Amino acid sequence: MTDTTVRIVIADDHSTVRDALKRVLESEPRYRVVGEAKTGRDAIHATRAHRPEVLLFDISMPELSRLEALNRITPDSPETKVIALTASIDRAAVLKALQHGARGVVLKTAGSDILFGAISAVLQGRQWLDRGSVSDLVQVVRELSGSAPQTRHPYGLTDRQMQIVGSVMRGLTNREIGSTLSISEETVKHHLTQIFNKTGVSTRLELALLATRRELVRSRDHARP
Repeated sequence: MTDTTVRIVIADDHSTVRDALKRVLESEPRYRVVGEAKTGRDAIHATRAHRPEVLLFDISMPELSRLEALNRITPDSPETKVIALTASIDRAAVLKALQHGARGVVLKTAGSDILFGAISAVLQGRQWLDRGSVSDLVQVVRELSGSAPQTRHPYGLTDRQMQIVGSVMRGLTNREIGSTLSISEETVKHHLTQIFNKTGVSTRLELALLATRRELVRSRDHARP
């Protein structure tokens, strides 16, 4: 095994899914599947035994609840990055998985490029969410949070910057944001640079996840002037 080999444990209660994931992963020479698990309890044991860099974890596995399993895995193996696998976007379940230590979410139907991108992102200390998943998570935060909007914006963001964060959450491009807010594309880029600096993120996806976790965006009207 070379220094660049990424050791991976696959945890899913369906053997066909585990086999398919293993074939996909091992088509990439630097990935090596070192363990498999079919229950939450097995996932805990496999992670402790193999200390993988990445755990692909089906959030609907039997025996232990997903949150109980994640609560045991993440403190015991902090070096292991957990990517939640899901057959469909159960918004509340995905949000809770992220809050309990998962670093990313990947649909089981996603292509190999998405899976490899997710693994690469979490190994670099970033989060990974499909663009559609980010929008869903924002909506579930809105639904679960009935509190009133904050009068002061966190991270020292201005009203305009909050509008731009809202636009990013809606998936708008810089040009579309500029058109919506009647400002130039260069001004949008300038604001995004300031937003990234203030919040400590480096990509639009990380900004979307941060905004979801911290409930920065509470209304679809943030992007409207």
